[in-house]
Amino acid sequence: MFTGIITGVGRIAAVHDLGSSSAHGKRLAISAPAGYLDDVGLGDSLALNGACMTVTGLDTAAGEFTIDISAESLDKTAGLDRAGTALNLEKALRPQDRLGGHIVSGHVDGIGSVSRFEPHGESWELRILAPAALARFLAYKGSITVNGVSLTVNTVADQADGCEISINLIPHTVEHTALGQLEAGSRVNLEVDTVARYVERMLLAGVVPGRAA
Repeated sequence: MFTGIITGVGRIAAVHDLGSSSAHGKRLAISAPAGYLDDVGLGDSLALNGACMTVTGLDTAAGEFTIDISAESLDKTAGLDRAGTALNLEKALRPQDRLGGHIVSGHVDGIGSVSRFEPHGESWELRILAPAALARFLAYKGSITVNGVSLTVNTVADQADGCEISINLIPHTVEHTALGQLEAGSRVNLEVDTVARYVERMLLAGVVPGRAA
């Protein structure tokens, strides 16, 4: 469980194949900020650009850890397969921690595409085209996770090819996460609000297939 409040920015140092075919995943070596791994152990969960992964190797002195990512996860996420990529990092939520963002599971629901990322006053406007399948979970002033960052939706516009949302990023967010490196065309990992998923399930629970509600 996470909150979408980024606690560090790392970088993919190396990518190694775990097999010879597309059915095999990758092993990522990831560099972390100084001291970031001091309280991290083997088997711990870390969110990388919003995707929950397990620490499989750890070199605290070098500030580096490894994770194994399956072919399925690679297919369902963006930005986790190329050396040099900056990553938003978040450690798993502890019972005594503050819930500064919103409840985040670390399970990517879909991949969006940045349609606009430009300065707007002292802040930045980030527009993302989300898949049509996620449109019903997106609402004005609702929460969404973009590459692991908990953000508030400012506008929602349904389109034929999906749903475009607009988000305002304050300078602190741009400077202290990897979102500042986005540009038009960038692919991003999206996770919708967990509460919205449960609300949908409850609304559909009494609907009998083939019969109008």
